[in-house]
Amino acid sequence: MQTLIEQRKDSRNKVAWPVSVWIPEANRFFNGRSCNISKTGVFITLPVTTPIQTGNTVELNFPRTEPLAQEKGQFARIKAGRVVRVDRNHLLEEAEIGVGIAFN
Repeated sequence: MQTLIEQRKDSRNKVAWPVSVWIPEANRFFNGRSCNISKTGVFITLPVTTPIQTGNTVELNFPRTEPLAQEKGQFARIKAGRVVRVDRNHLLEEAEIGVGIAFN
């Protein structure tokens, strides 16, 4: 049996936003969904074919609605981060992987 130790420093908020992840090693974006987010990181789901591993540096793009984009002056909230967890436990049921990313 494996015991997981909670390492989160901030509380997480459940969200279901679309997200695009730039993976430099693949030289392309992969589209997924955020599951929860905090000030220091995010947990997202991505297609099972996404070539990602712990330690990768990625760029996250959270698209904004048209009114919010006009207010903020940008069409996406962009954050850089490091992959700290890749969960492949639900490959067969959901055809996706879970990815934990700590913001830089």
